[in-house]
Amino acid sequence: MKTINVGLIGFGTVGSGTAEVLHEQAARLEKRTGHLIRLKTVADLNVESIPAHLGDVKLTKDVEDIFGDPEIDIVIELIGGIEPAKTFILKAIASGKHVVTANKALVSQHGMEIFNAAAAQGVEVGFEASVGGGIPVIKALKEGLVANNIMSIMGIMNGTANYILNKMTDEGAPFQEVLAEAQEIGYAEADPTYDIEGIDTAHKLVILMTMAFGMHVKLEDISTEGISSIEPIDIEFAREFGYRIKLLAISVNHGDHVEARVHPTMVPERHMLANIGGAYNGIHFNGDMVGNVLLYGLGAGKMPTGSAVAADVVDIARNIVHGSINRVPSLSYRPENITAGSITPMEELRCPYYFRISAADEPGVLSTLAGILGKNDISIESVIQKSREEGGTVPVVILAYEASESSVRKALAEIDSLDICPVKTVKIRILQDRDNGQG
Repeated sequence: MKTINVGLIGFGTVGSGTAEVLHEQAARLEKRTGHLIRLKTVADLNVESIPAHLGDVKLTKDVEDIFGDPEIDIVIELIGGIEPAKTFILKAIASGKHVVTANKALVSQHGMEIFNAAAAQGVEVGFEASVGGGIPVIKALKEGLVANNIMSIMGIMNGTANYILNKMTDEGAPFQEVLAEAQEIGYAEADPTYDIEGIDTAHKLVILMTMAFGMHVKLEDISTEGISSIEPIDIEFAREFGYRIKLLAISVNHGDHVEARVHPTMVPERHMLANIGGAYNGIHFNGDMVGNVLLYGLGAGKMPTGSAVAADVVDIARNIVHGSINRVPSLSYRPENITAGSITPMEELRCPYYFRISAADEPGVLSTLAGILGKNDISIESVIQKSREEGGTVPVVILAYEASESSVRKALAEIDSLDICPVKTVKIRILQDRDNGQG
């Protein structure tokens, strides 16, 4: 029986969870692989000790103890960020060691460099935990759905944002209040920018699009908006119209170009994604052969993410033992078949819209607004005008039929320049019925 030795860089929340999974499930993993997977060394600058039950695991502050150890087969990087994580991963690869990471920022921005280096060195890179925490979404795209032309990707990929929007929906609380609560209980970071502004979700969409479509997608290709401008009044109006607001990652395959966007979205209440609650994630694929597939589960956390990391370790261990390294390409497509691809310009997007316009309570205001929208080829489906707000303005809420993003931007720029509209208009895109995921 061969022993597969593992070195772990980073013993924070996910790192300690991974160590626990490898320890607690050691017997099960041995039964599944026929070989012992052993955590040999942990490197972390800020950790003075590790739990006694981890036995003979060596703790070091020097990552060279991992890179320089010829017995270590697999290096797990769980420190996050771009540097020094990128340097560590490339050094591990150069040392002939396989790599597992949960680092979505690094994989989304420098993945091609890392995968190319690994292929040249004859080693593997596992990154299941980079998207969806414990949900096996990478495995699904890499292997389970390979016979499909993926027609669309839609998903709730950030548990922090989903938790905040659900609390706002259920309790009617304002954004800042719910964010502070999320930070207090550990669902949100002290600096929550990546989560609430959609950047974390965009990182994950880059990875999924690259694998689904076989194209080299960059972070700057993703049109990204966050949830910080969403107010309880918008959530209440959404409910009145039969929607729930979610931060969605959306990519639709149009054949010669693909959409790439992250933004708050009004999702019909009957849609599968509308009822993903709490800090859970839900990732929906549509394939031309398989139809609709929804993967649901905890998108973060110590043990779920540790489970995903361990799954990569097991895959690589099996390949080491059976001499089948790189049997499955990292991105599912052979490297020579990954193309530059073409991203749909955001201005060309067509979808229905929700507008909340703060307007002066004066005669003729509604006809003025309707005139501007009509002039820009935006047709109104319905209008709600509520009671007067402090300062003499009223919220005029309009649902518009499908319109182009360029027309909407032009119309709202004109509306927001009016003296009768002192506050910037809130715009939320609406998921169309044909995308309801039920067919």
